Amino acid sequence: MDAVDDAALDFAPFVHVAARRNSITPDKQRRFIATLAAMGIVSQAALSIGASVEALYKLRHRAGAEDFARAWDLAVERGYSRLEDCALERAIAGEERPVVSRGKVVATWTHHNTGLLMFLLRARRPDKYGAVRLADLRPGHPVYDRLRAAWRAEYEAEAHSPGNVEAVRRSLHAKLLAIRDEMLARRGAGSGDGSQADDFMQESELGREPGGAAAVEGDTG
Repeated sequence: MDAVDDAALDFAPFVHVAARRNSITPDKQRRFIATLAAMGIVSQAALSIGASVEALYKLRHRAGAEDFARAWDLAVERGYSRLEDCALERAIAGEERPVVSRGKVVATWTHHNTGLLMFLLRARRPDKYGAVRLADLRPGHPVYDRLRAAWRAEYEAEAHSPGNVEAVRRSLHAKLLAIRDEMLARRGAGSGDGSQADDFMQESELGREPGGAAAVEGDTG
């Protein structure tokens, strides 16, 4: 087992008031934490000091063993970090596999586990490689914030572009002409004269042709 030099070993072990032959002594507690930090497996760390997992969990929850419990949690995290490093090395370097012919190894080839590689990328860089569910897209999520910023920039660019402003002006102008035509049609049906339609178009700045002179006045009959 490699030596472990980290904060997991810097803890105050639990001291039994009346220690028995099978008590988990401070020395055993330190060896357990060191082994756990090296491999991250509680059962293997327990086996290394000749104690049962049940006895260790019982000790962990005793009053006065809070520092031992803290070191335990830190050691597990350190153990998982080492496993991640091993998995990353295996994903990058690959795994040597034999080529067998007629019951004999005649060559070897390097297998790169793409599934393992993608798993590690999703875990370490979820904002770039992680699968995103629609339910997760909310303010604060990196993908949500990135998409929102992109959409806002696109919207503002289109809203302030000369072509877009001109298109909006033409659309409003067409609607005003339609209103004028309706008012003229009502006048033709005997519902009034056309002065209101003319006044309406003249008073509105949008009553001018986009980029040009005033719109053609309605037929005065």
